Amino acid sequence: MNVFSFIKKELSVSENQLVKTIQLLDEGATIPFIARYRKEMTGNLDEVILADIVKYKAAFEALEKRKESILSTIKEQGALTTALEVKIKNADSLLVLEDLYLPYKKKRKTKADVARENGLEPLAHLIFKQVEEEVEFKAQQFTTDTVTTVEDALQGARDILAEWINEDERIRSTLRRLYQRKAVISATVIKSKKELEEAQKYKQYFEWEEPLHKCPSHRLLAILRAEKEKIVRVKITVPESDALDAIDRHCIKTNIEACTDHIFIASSDAYKRLLAPAMATEVLGQAKEKADNDAIHVFAQNLKQLLLASPLGQKRILALDPGFKSGCKVVCLDEKGDLLHNENIYPHPPQRDTTLSIKKIKSLVNAYKIEAIAIGNGTAARETEAFIKKIPFDRAVQVFMVNESGASVYSASKIARSEFPDYDVTVRGAVSIGRRLADPLAELVKIDPKAIGVGQYQHDVDQNKLKNELDTVVMSCVNTVGINVNTASAPLLSYVSGIGDKLAENIVTYRFENGAVNSRQELKKIPRLGGKAFEQAAAFLRITNSKHPLDNSSVHPERYALVKQMAKDAGLTVQEMIGNTAAIQKINISKYITDEVGLPTLNDIIKELQKPGVDPRKTVSVFEFDPTVKTIQDVHTGMKIPGIVNNITNFGCFVDIGIKESGLIHISKLANEYISDVNAVVQLNQQLMVTVVEVDTARKRIQLSLVD
Repeated sequence: MNVFSFIKKELSVSENQLVKTIQLLDEGATIPFIARYRKEMTGNLDEVILADIVKYKAAFEALEKRKESILSTIKEQGALTTALEVKIKNADSLLVLEDLYLPYKKKRKTKADVARENGLEPLAHLIFKQVEEEVEFKAQQFTTDTVTTVEDALQGARDILAEWINEDERIRSTLRRLYQRKAVISATVIKSKKELEEAQKYKQYFEWEEPLHKCPSHRLLAILRAEKEKIVRVKITVPESDALDAIDRHCIKTNIEACTDHIFIASSDAYKRLLAPAMATEVLGQAKEKADNDAIHVFAQNLKQLLLASPLGQKRILALDPGFKSGCKVVCLDEKGDLLHNENIYPHPPQRDTTLSIKKIKSLVNAYKIEAIAIGNGTAARETEAFIKKIPFDRAVQVFMVNESGASVYSASKIARSEFPDYDVTVRGAVSIGRRLADPLAELVKIDPKAIGVGQYQHDVDQNKLKNELDTVVMSCVNTVGINVNTASAPLLSYVSGIGDKLAENIVTYRFENGAVNSRQELKKIPRLGGKAFEQAAAFLRITNSKHPLDNSSVHPERYALVKQMAKDAGLTVQEMIGNTAAIQKINISKYITDEVGLPTLNDIIKELQKPGVDPRKTVSVFEFDPTVKTIQDVHTGMKIPGIVNNITNFGCFVDIGIKESGLIHISKLANEYISDVNAVVQLNQQLMVTVVEVDTARKRIQLSLVD
C-alpha cells in the first residue's frame, strides 16, 4: 500500500491529482497557494479537498512510522515470520495494526504468563485442539508443587486460552463490528452529586440510554463532560449473548464437551475481563473522535464566518468598552488603527456624570474627526448605546455594537503588551473593540481562536486537531482577503502563505528601518525572504502605491509577463488594461493557453483585471436591537424582535437579542422543511427577525423561531 492508494480510499480524486498535489506539498507549497496558483497541476482542487489530502497524508505517514516500529520490535523478539510481516505491511488502519501487534506487545505480568511459567501451555493447546475426551485425566500430568490440583491446572490453561482469545485478530475484528452496530451508551447520576447546583445542567443525562451510533456529537460531548466532572457514570455495552456467540463461533470446532466446556468458560472470562473493556474503550474513542471532528468542523465554519465578517474599513473610530462602576473606557483611533487618545467617562450609575460625559464625547468626535463609534457588547452595552445615540453630534457618525468576545484575552496577551507597552489592559481592550469594527480579520488573528466565543465544547475536543483545523481556517481567510504588507501587524502577516512568525517579524522590522515596501520585487530584500517564500507569499501581499499596477492585485508576479502580453496585443499598457471592461471582454483567452497556464488561471487573471484588489468581504451595516428589550423580563412569548446570530452549533444557532442571555433557535425551528446543516440556513453575524417561542426566566433560557 502506498500513500496514493491510502488517500484514494478516503477521497474521490485521481491518482494524477494526488501525485501532483503531494509533489507540491513536499516542495513546501501551502494550501492557499496550491488552490489559487497551481490549479492546472491539481485539476482545480479546492482548499477543502487539499486540506483533506494533507490530513490523510499525515495519517498515512503516521501509520507507516508505526509499522516500522512494530516490525522492529517483533524482529528483536525473534518472532517475525514472513506471513506476519506481510500482514503488518498491508494493514490499512491503526486498529488492524495494533490487533496484529497485541500478542507481541510488552505488558505487565498476566495470569496467562504465570500459567506458562507453571508449564501449562501444552494443556491449553490440548484443550484448544478439541480432540481429547479425557481432559481432566490429562490435566493430572501437569500438577506440581506449585500447581497442586487438577482444577489449578485447568484454570491455568483457561487463563492462557482467554489470552489467546483476546489477542485473536479475527475475534477482535468481529467484536469490533458488533460494537459498532449495537453498542449502547448509558449514563447514570452519581447519587451524591444529584442535588448539587452544578449538576443540574446535566439533569437530562441522570438516567440516559441510547444507541451509541445514534448519539449526536453535541450530546456525546456533553455526556462525556458530565462524566469528566464526576456527575455521571458512563457505560458502553452490547448484548452479552451476542458477543459470546460471536467469540464461540470462532473458537468451537467440535462437540467434544470435555474440551468445549473449558473453552466456553475461557471465552466468557476473556470477554468480561479483557475484550469488553477494550472494545468499549475503543468504540467510545471512535465515537468521541467523530464527535470531535463534528464540533471542530462547526467551530471552523463559525470562525471562518467571523474572520470574514464585514469590515468598516479605514475610518477614524471612537471605541468604548462599557462599564457601570468602573466607567466606560474611551479610545480614539486614526484610519490605520493607531491610538490617538484615551480616557474614562462615567455616564451610568453610580456616578451618573451624564453632562460631562456628553461634553467629552462631543469634543473627542470633533477634535479627532471621528467617523464611527464602536461599542463593546458586554456589561452596560445597551445603556451605553442609548447614551451615545442621545448625543447631538455636529457631524454624521455611525454607531455600531461590536462583539467583544476575547478582547480581554487580547488585552492581557504578549501581542497587546508589545503593541501598547505603556497602557493598561482597559485601554488595550477598548482599542481591540475599535479595530474589530475597522477590520475584524486583522484584529481577531491576534487572539487564540478558542477565546473568540464561536464554538461549543472547544475545551473537550482533541486540542491538537482543533488547533490545526483553526490555523488552516485562519490562513485560508487571510489569503482569501489579501494583506497590505505596509499596514499589517506581525500576527496577521504570519498567516500569509509562506511567511510564518519569523519572516513576519522581519517584514515589520524592515518597514521600521527602511520605510514602506514600494514593490513586490522589493520583498526579496527582506532578510530570509528567499525565492520559495516569495513564490508562496507575493501574490497575497498587496502594495497599494507600487509603480507596478499589478502589485495591488492577486495576479501572481510569475504571470506579469502574460498580462503585459495581453495588454500589448490589445494596444494598451497594463495600467490602461486594468478596469477597462470593454478591452478585457475582447480578450480571446484561449490564445494564451500553454502547458503551464490553462483556463482556470486565465479566468482568474481576467476576473482580477476587471476589479483588482477588491475586498471579497461585504460592507458592514448598522444594526439596532429592540429598544424596549433590556432584560430577560422584557421578553415575552409571541414577540417578534431583531437579533444577530452569534454562535452556530449542530443543533441550532444562538441569537443575540440585545440582552445578557442569547436565545436559541433549535434546528427544527429554522425552516418549514427538514434541514441537516444549520449553516445552510443561517450564518454568523446574520441579522434576523425572530419570534419568541418560550421564555424560562428561572433557567435564563429563551427559545426562538424563524418558522411562522
